[in-house]
Amino acid sequence: MPSTYSSEWNIPTDVFVYNDPSAKTLVIEEIASHIRGLFPGMRVEVRGDFVSHHYHGSTEELAERIARTKVRNISDPFESFDPLLGEIRFEERLLERPESGISGVLYDAARLHLVLREMIPEEELSLRAVHAAFTSRLFGTFDDADRRYHARVILCGYPSIISTSGIVEAPAKPREYYLMREKLRALGEDVPAEVLKEQIQGRFLDYDDPRLTDVMKGYSLQALFYAITHEPFCEDPECRLYNSHWQEEVLASQLGDKEFCDEHASLIRWISDR
Repeated sequence: MPSTYSSEWNIPTDVFVYNDPSAKTLVIEEIASHIRGLFPGMRVEVRGDFVSHHYHGSTEELAERIARTKVRNISDPFESFDPLLGEIRFEERLLERPESGISGVLYDAARLHLVLREMIPEEELSLRAVHAAFTSRLFGTFDDADRRYHARVILCGYPSIISTSGIVEAPAKPREYYLMREKLRALGEDVPAEVLKEQIQGRFLDYDDPRLTDVMKGYSLQALFYAITHEPFCEDPECRLYNSHWQEEVLASQLGDKEFCDEHASLIRWISDR
């Protein structure tokens, strides 16, 4: 047993992994198999997208609730508002066609999470059940330090929501990308982002990236460790539980030779042997 074991930890018995049907390179069965391999004592179930699985009420009503979680100004703390009819219709279309995906809209993470949490049936809202819901929606949290919203990849809780847009948009790209962009702007040149991306190809994740499934295995484990220890992250930049802020950190921690730090490797063995 690891020396860091706490009697307050909860070892889940069930893990529900929800697909994001818009993410073409996300192989949800492979993520579930990875969890089963590490924790053979847990029952891991693959499900379709979270909302379609759990919500059976009025699409219009849900669309309005989700529209109310939109961030309208990233420089201001969240304020309640009445969404426009067009915003509600936009959300309706996304709910009706989850495979279409979404881009360009930022949601307040805590408020979006609350909408999703209320869908989980009581019998599955348990500390012994982990809900890891992949979504195309981009969500963020407001930081009082610099007075702006920051996009996030994962928000841990019940459920834990993991954004396939967030993994592209939230971690910062290599510094060269921003230096090139600012230099060209100073020269009055408006260069498309795609052109700049070519200069740092392979050093960041993009939409429909073939490495997405392998990277998301680590984020699904962060959701699992939140349920177990309430500490989803690790300080070791070579561990899959590392809370990466840069794209190159994401690739190093998720695709490097070493999967876990010694402490988390020991903890996983201890849990799997119970």
